[in-house]
Amino acid sequence: MRTTDEALLDARARVLADLTATGAATADSVSVLEEKLAERRWWADEWPEGTAYVAGQVAQDVQDALLDSGIGRWPLCRRCAPEEEPHELRISPELGPDPEWVCEQSGAPIAPLGALTA
Repeated sequence: MRTTDEALLDARARVLADLTATGAATADSVSVLEEKLAERRWWADEWPEGTAYVAGQVAQDVQDALLDSGIGRWPLCRRCAPEEEPHELRISPELGPDPEWVCEQSGAPIAPLGALTA
């Protein structure tokens, strides 16, 4: 089992890679990421068996916070665009190991968390 620190560092690297790949790694979005990592530390400390799920949880937390803060929807599905109305990718499974981004509309898998491309 990974330590909380290892799980959080992995989550940070994967979410930051996706923010960077999609051109969304601004100072504001990275600050949101850091805030969500700090909030998830308590969760991971309280449930050590849940460290396998931290990366997906942090990605969802960042996604929700970016929308709520007015920064915008992230990440947008590039597979369907421009034919479709802009829509997001979602983490699947919502709580599970090996999270991946899937198209919100079609449910098609797009990339593992941390592996989005430009």
